[in-house]
Amino acid sequence: MTAAGPQGSSGSSLEELVRVMRRLRAECAWKAEQTHTSLVPYLREETEELVEAIAEGDPAHVCEELGDVLLQVVFHAAVAEQAGQFTIDDVAAGLVAKLRRRNPHVFDPASLGRTPDSPPLSPTEIDAIWQQVKRTGG
Repeated sequence: MTAAGPQGSSGSSLEELVRVMRRLRAECAWKAEQTHTSLVPYLREETEELVEAIAEGDPAHVCEELGDVLLQVVFHAAVAEQAGQFTIDDVAAGLVAKLRRRNPHVFDPASLGRTPDSPPLSPTEIDAIWQQVKRTGG
């Protein structure tokens, strides 16, 4: 594995993760009985462990802990999917739409009056755009 992930990967690992979680929800009694509420302590724990790994500065440990946080996201999506509420694809689609809305400097620079000749925005200016879009419901 490289820093960018397995060679030749085209998202198939994510698809496999979703399939594995669906099977676990169907065939593992413990996983089948979990709810959003019962999973909250695990989500908190895994998030805290990720923060600690980042502080340590060990990329392998950060990668491992990101996997544990991703497990929580996929687990919650599987719970919701079984309840007919939403799927992991809905989660991803919502996130893509949000990223596009909140980054008009990348996806719709003309909406900001920017042209290809405009000087690059600073990180502070980009954050201000993000916050403004967020405040206005974007």
